[in-house]
Amino acid sequence: MSTAKTAGMIGLGAMGMPMARHMADKGFTVVGFDVDAGTVKKAEGFKIRGVKTAAEVGKGTDVVVIMVATDKQVREVIGGGLLDTLAEGSVICIASSTSPETCAEMEALAAKKGIGVLDTPVVLGQKACDEGVMTVYVGGEKKWFDRAQPALQCFGKEVLHLGKIGHGQIAKTMNNLLLWAIICANQEVLTLGKSLGADIPKMIEAMGKGSGANSSISRWGESTGKWAEKDLDVALDIAQKAKVPMPLSGLVDQLVKGINQEKMRSVLK
Repeated sequence: MSTAKTAGMIGLGAMGMPMARHMADKGFTVVGFDVDAGTVKKAEGFKIRGVKTAAEVGKGTDVVVIMVATDKQVREVIGGGLLDTLAEGSVICIASSTSPETCAEMEALAAKKGIGVLDTPVVLGQKACDEGVMTVYVGGEKKWFDRAQPALQCFGKEVLHLGKIGHGQIAKTMNNLLLWAIICANQEVLTLGKSLGADIPKMIEAMGKGSGANSSISRWGESTGKWAEKDLDVALDIAQKAKVPMPLSGLVDQLVKGINQEKMRSVLK
């Protein structure tokens, strides 16, 4: 199967816009759609051809990346017209944080028309997205992975095929549960250090040299934290369906609600 040369992006928000831009910069012909017409117009300044509906993105594109907010929106985009415009052999990449079950449903639906589906959630945050160096976790059949990989590599420094459909979402869930627990621990210890009169920037540097080193503390205050609550709900729902007790993650869920960028930065002052 030949590699893709044309790509589409549905959802041109904070993450979707840079992802589409990176594909265009790397030589792909890119078509984009967003529910906000002003955002579509802005995308045209990055060599992205804007269209008026999500379904139109499928016309003539080899790979379509979806970056929308919810499982419901993913279903509406794919089942509401996109499958009717994509050609056989095309690939849909679900980059949104969704349940593995939703990805499997969409894979089965698309397979009836000879169209592939991958789940391709991304991690490492906004800065990595802007710079095109995210990690992309991928689930789905390898033939579709091979087809879509060149497009995913435009914004992913690491593009990892982890197994069948849904396994990309599982990897992101595992990653995020660890990240949120670490963020809560960092906030707690930095607050303690500040209350004891410590020089926090120096302490952050010192933590980076010890056994408690972690990537979150080295970039402290950069994350907005806006995505955490929604994605954590997805993670805990997955755990509940699997009937796996997650007492630590349940506590982290409560703690994360009280942490935002302003609070994270306040310990640095």
